[in-house]
Amino acid sequence: MADDGYNHSHRAFLQAFMSRSTMTLEEAKPVLAAIFTVSEGREISPGDITQTDLNTYIAAINTAISAFDLEIRSTAHQTQQSRVYALINTTSDPMMQLATTYSADEIAYVKRLLDAMFESNNTSRCEAMVVSSIEAVRLARTGANLNRRQSEGVPQSGTAQPLSMREAEGMLSRLVAEGWLEMSRAGYYSLSPRALMELRGWLVETYNEEEDENGDTHRNNRIKTCFACKEIITVV
Repeated sequence: MADDGYNHSHRAFLQAFMSRSTMTLEEAKPVLAAIFTVSEGREISPGDITQTDLNTYIAAINTAISAFDLEIRSTAHQTQQSRVYALINTTSDPMMQLATTYSADEIAYVKRLLDAMFESNNTSRCEAMVVSSIEAVRLARTGANLNRRQSEGVPQSGTAQPLSMREAEGMLSRLVAEGWLEMSRAGYYSLSPRALMELRGWLVETYNEEEDENGDTHRNNRIKTCFACKEIITVV
């Protein structure tokens, strides 16, 4: 059913992708079915859509949008049996991307959340790359000067101010709604598959220690990847 050439059908699917943060095959099936129904002039059901259809559409779209430093990438969800697809900016600094929609104080709060996930709670004794809902709200009142790392490229406007608890709760809800965070039934926040794809390079650069001049490989790498698929692992 899928057409290898880039046309209005591909643009419609890309538009659907841009209206949401992520998509799985099951979520893409009704979207593609509706597009195929219009383009082919006959009824196509979601059950008729295959993985090959999705792969072919994504390949054509990626070829068309690569000039704009965009790409649809996928990763395996670490707690669910599904592959997640997301539209990713391949070149710009992820923190600079956040600066277009979040204030400097909000970005500083996000950085404190990430520090808690990947430094404070991610130790050799307990690799818990999550933050509890209670801790997440408490971090709203933690001054930016308590961050162990100051990331290059993070917009700074004087000293970042703490958020109120209400502002932090609103920010957390927004991050979940926009697909940056996921919240477990037990009340823990973790990075979503989309965030892991978008922030991959930044996370490795920020939280993994560089080799010393002797090429020592026994450094503390907090960001670990699967040996087989090379994707970041946060569930151990």
